[in-house]
Formats: sequence, structure tokens, C-alpha cells
Amino acid sequence: MADLAPATPADSDECAQAIVDAFVGYNADFRTITRRAPQRFEARDWIASQRDAVERIELYDRYVRQIIAQLEERFGVNVRDRALWIGAKFRFAQLIESMPDNEFMKTFFSSASRSLFGTVGLDPDIEFVALDVDPLRGIGSAVVTNVYVNRGSLDLLFEELLADFRFKTPYKNFEKTVALTAAAVAAQCQARGGTRELDSVEIIRPVFFQISRAYLVGRINGRGWMLPLVIALKNTDTGVVVDAVLTTEDQVSVVFSFTRSYYHVDLERVGEAVVFLRAMLPKKPTSELFIVLGRARQGKTERYRELFRHLGQSSDQFEHAAGERGLVMVVFTLPSFDVVFKLIRDRFAYPKNILREEVIAKYQMVFKHDRAGRLVDAQEFKRLRFPLRRFSKELLDDLLSETAGTAHVDGEDLIIDHCYIERRMTPLNLFLRSAPRPKAIAAALEYGQAIRDLAYTNIFAGDLLLKNFGVTRHGRVIFYDYDELCAVTDCKFRDLPTATNEEDEMRGESWFYVGESDVFPETFINFLGFDDELKEMFLKFHGEILTAQFWRGVQEHLRHGELMEVLPYQPTRVNALGSA
Repeated sequence: MADLAPATPADSDECAQAIVDAFVGYNADFRTITRRAPQRFEARDWIASQRDAVERIELYDRYVRQIIAQLEERFGVNVRDRALWIGAKFRFAQLIESMPDNEFMKTFFSSASRSLFGTVGLDPDIEFVALDVDPLRGIGSAVVTNVYVNRGSLDLLFEELLADFRFKTPYKNFEKTVALTAAAVAAQCQARGGTRELDSVEIIRPVFFQISRAYLVGRINGRGWMLPLVIALKNTDTGVVVDAVLTTEDQVSVVFSFTRSYYHVDLERVGEAVVFLRAMLPKKPTSELFIVLGRARQGKTERYRELFRHLGQSSDQFEHAAGERGLVMVVFTLPSFDVVFKLIRDRFAYPKNILREEVIAKYQMVFKHDRAGRLVDAQEFKRLRFPLRRFSKELLDDLLSETAGTAHVDGEDLIIDHCYIERRMTPLNLFLRSAPRPKAIAAALEYGQAIRDLAYTNIFAGDLLLKNFGVTRHGRVIFYDYDELCAVTDCKFRDLPTATNEEDEMRGESWFYVGESDVFPETFINFLGFDDELKEMFLKFHGEILTAQFWRGVQEHLRHGELMEVLPYQPTRVNALGSA
């Protein structure tokens, strides 16, 4: 191996400038893809919109790989010289000082250095430590908005507002659309003193796009109060209509959920939009706002920062998460922090028949897929370092015996080489045991709707046991166990054969041939554990899910390239406004 040549200041300057240029290229490509969204919406080209979403998600890792390859070619064996990177970090910070969203640029630098050096824990000499990287630091400007003043008529206000956000496709029945939108807002204002108390409506200037919908995002400013405002727009074959008007924190929180696909919105400074949204959604972590705006890596960095700052301010121990122990994952949580950690076991007990690489591939698939509000967004982390004292003895013993290939002790710390971090939810099976009856029934019906919504986006959960679904604070049911997940179009949904004699009926195993991809929906109900009332309600509203005909019908739509919409708001609101 060739001897290392001492790094010079010029080398560090060149390294820093190359990383700056790489990020600028990444960001330009990111915005180019994002700017296609209005054209996709106007052309109603939802397939292309989904392709854009995947292309944009893959962009960050592609640019990190490219800059590493470029630096390896330029510096050869010297590329891992710490002196080179110490100097590059210093120079990089100078170069980006006046650039927008420069804390995100620091994340990009750290992604490159951590990948090159295989950093375990933190290495503040050659990376920007997440605890010191505040993506909202120094934001003194506000996101660009349009402000519409209430001059005594909400109809005139919303006529002006909607006229400012026009597409090549005209509104369908513009006057009625304006009237319905104004009426929906007026109804919310009544509880706060009437429309006279509404001073203005403020809308972020860039439109937010997500698959088949466009959203006008802003807030209603009253005298001493504020309400979030999201206006959902649908492009139909007869024109654009207002599909829903959302004005409560809960409604808007679901629209910006950690279970939804990322928005395509062309923002000059993402941090400004996050500050705006945080004021409307104070319960939502900053990390999730960055993620849902498409900046998944910055959101991941922010989640790391949230976690380790919390560790520094708390004393409770990590412990097994509530629920049944999984055959594929060891799942644990910190009671005082609202996430779970998932480590893949070294070995999977019967009847699991899957490889570690396949589990990782499933999570990668979900990362790029339309999550439709029913799949939790999991961040993948590598080489984390935690104090041993923060782990309960039972959990530590489990990790060191069941995930020894991933978790190991280093002095007073536990090193976790690979894990997923997700928002914590109440497992559905536990929720049903303790919830009041009306909420239990609602959750059982939500569970059925989750299976439908997943199917419409070409996802078959595979393992439909209640323990694999969670309930959010909004009462929504979300799927979070991905090891048996697959595409609906990859399955063969069959009707259950009728036994021809009593002997076949009494057999403990199938008396007919079952192929590897065969699925028998009629058998689903046998594994759910519903009591009689919940089972009756489930069958009443979702009985068709238990038929092969339903699934074959969904397959037919999917194979013809049809978009089966799953919306983040209630269909009743769609029906009320979609006829404008």
C-alpha cells in the first residue's frame, strides 16, 4: 500500500469545494424533479408523478455515492486521511455560511465522511455532529406567502385567493367552488366569534403536490386566534375542484402524517416552511416536517438530534416495547420518548422463512412506495452508540443473544450497527383489549380500511394479525411489520376449495395444493381474534375483503395502470365539495 502524503490546505479546500458542488448539484436535481409536479397535476399523469417520487427519493444516496467516488479518484489512498477531512470540514463551514438551508448541507458532508470512514457513534473532527446541527438555526426570514385581508366578505376573499392559484385546467364552476370554500371556513369561524373575527388568510405561495392532489397550505388569522388551513384540489376530467377544506389541527396533522408520501413543493428555503408548519402543528416533531417535505435525510438527522438531546435530559431505561415479541425483530423503546427501535434478529424461528437481506429489501421498498397513510415511515440508522446503563438488563440480554451480529458492547457503550427507528403506536391487539367499546369498534373498522387502502396501492400485508398493526393518537390504524409484505399483483388469490368428504374437512393441514404465492382470503377472519361484536361489525363493513373476488378485482385495476386513490381526509368532505 502506498504511503500517505500529508494533506495540504489546498487539498482540504478542494475536497470541501467538491462536496459543496455535489450538494448544489443534488439540490438542483431535487428541485427540477419537484418542479414537474404542477405539470403532472395538470396532465393528470399520476403514474409519472409516482415515478418522480421514487426518483427524488433515490437522489440523495446517488449523489453521496458519486462524491465519494469522485474523491476516491482524486485523492486515492489519501482520501481517508483525517487531516484532509479536518481541514475540509473547517473550509466547508466557511463556504456554506451564507447559503440557504446550510445546516442540511452539513448533513450531506457528514453523510459522505461517515460512509467513507465507517464512523461508529460520533467523530466531531470529521463530521458535523447532529447535536450541534440545528436546521432551524439562524432562520430570520419567513416563508413567502400571499395574504388575503377580510374586507367584510369571505366570498370575495376566497374568490381572490383561488384566482391566484390557477392551473392550465380551469376550475369547474368557479363561483360555486368559491362559495363552498368560504362556507366551510365560515362554519369554523362561528365558534370563535363569527366571520368578523377573521382578519386574514395567509397561504404559502408554492403549491404542495402529493400524487394526485394539490394542496394550498396556510392559516386563518383571527383576533387573538389562529387556525390551520389546507385546501385540497382535485383535477377532474371536467375541471379543477376544491376537494376538501381542512381547518383543524387534527385534520391537517393527518395530511402531514409520518405515514404519507412526501410532498413535492418547490421551496427556496425548506426551514422557513418548517417554521410556518410548526406554528400550526405544535405536536408534530420537527424531524417529521422535514421528512414529509421530501428532505428525508435532514429529517433523519433531526430525529437523531431529538433522540440524543432527550437522552441527555432523561434517566429512564430502554425496555422492550409493548406487544407480543416478534419472530423477526427485537423491538424496544424509551418510555419517555415517542419512538421504537427495531433490530433484525440473527435467526428467525419457525415458521418464518425469510433472509435478513429480504427483510431489509422490504423496508427499502416501503421507503420508496406510496405509503397511503397506512405504512409507517421507518428511518434506517447505522453504527449508533448508546450508554449501556440506559438499557434494562432483560433488554440488554435479549439484544446480545438475539441480535449479536448487530449489537455489541464497546466499553461502557452498546454499539448498534443497524436498526430502524419509527414512531411509537399502540399495538392494535392491545388497544382492543382496553379501549372503550365505541373506540374499539372504530379501530376494528379502521383496520379493515387499512387493509383496503394498502391493497389499492398494491400492498398486501401478508401477515394480517392484529399485533402487526398500530393505532395512532388520531385513532388511525397503521401497518408496521414488513417482513411478509408483498405486492398485491404478485399474489394468486384463490377461492377456498370445498371439501368433497368428511375426511378432508377433519384434516389439520390443507388437503389441496397450495402454491407459494397462493392466498385464500376466506381464511383471514380465523386469525384476527375479534370477539363476536367486532367480528360482526367487521363483516358488515369489510366482508368483501374476505373474498378472492375483491382481491382479483383490485389486481385487475392495478394491472391496467389505474390509480386507486387513498386520500388523507374523510370521503364525506370530498363528497360535499367535489360536486362544485
